Amino acid sequence: MQRPPTLVALACSAAMVLTACGAEDDKDSERPSTPSGVTAQAGSATSVHVMWDKSSDNKAVTGYEVYRKGTKVMVLPAGKHMVDIDGLAPETAYSFTVRARDAAGNLSAPSAAISVTTPAQAPDDRKAPTKPARVKGRVEGATSVSLTWERATDDTGVTSYDIYQEDSRIHSVSGNAATARVTGLRAGTVYTFTVRARDAAENSSPDSNSVDLTTPSAPGDDNPSTAPTGLEATVRKGSIELRWTPPRTGAPVEEHQLYLNGKPATTIVWGAEPPTGTAAYTMTVTDKPGTRYSIKLRAKLPDGKWGDFSAQRTVVVR
Repeated sequence: MQRPPTLVALACSAAMVLTACGAEDDKDSERPSTPSGVTAQAGSATSVHVMWDKSSDNKAVTGYEVYRKGTKVMVLPAGKHMVDIDGLAPETAYSFTVRARDAAGNLSAPSAAISVTTPAQAPDDRKAPTKPARVKGRVEGATSVSLTWERATDDTGVTSYDIYQEDSRIHSVSGNAATARVTGLRAGTVYTFTVRARDAAENSSPDSNSVDLTTPSAPGDDNPSTAPTGLEATVRKGSIELRWTPPRTGAPVEEHQLYLNGKPATTIVWGAEPPTGTAAYTMTVTDKPGTRYSIKLRAKLPDGKWGDFSAQRTVVVR
């Protein structure tokens, strides 16, 4: 009796047909573009800050690899275009390159090699630099801003300036610089920037004055900002007084959510008619003098959703 064809044979035939019909043609073999704009700046005697412009790919870049003298030392997701390389030796020359990777594992060609030499270690240096002064900013399109400042001073010399967005360091430039350009921002968003000076012993200065910058909305985006504006934080003995202007939503804003150090702390609900102009709130603090608070808030909109965050304010308890 003749046996029917087996399922295994059919499966093998189907696999052969798929391969012949061009499954191999669907394989992604195109490499991402080579990262450009690579810079390397010694942040201290033992660390270097490497930064680059994003690459492109026919599908999508999924990550970056950073190499030191040909040896891979760091793997980063696609959204990151800068990194600090720590654990280096003082007074040593290093060379860095960057490669982009896609989901298929294709690597771009290495970027141009960037050389940098770490400074000498300052023995027993515990004195921090003075803070940068008169920080100013300017919006440059929907996704970038530029910052300027007056240089800080230090007993052994400033090696770098670190740019912070709220409480996160996002960029570093040379200790000889007095300007920085920050890219990769989101359109229609409020950003708060500060600058700190750093020396070769990793001592960081206090924060500079803060600068609030709002990137313009993307073309075709007619939605107004829902962020509270004009936030002020005044430290008193045992309390912090807050004042701000609620966003214009077409209806009274009845609730605000207060964040301390990046975490929700309380919801401010007005017991009577919500303020139509400047709002005020006093928060009690019991922490010891010198405690640092980062403060921001957002409003609950008439549709029940939370709006955008205000600019952030940083205060120190007396």
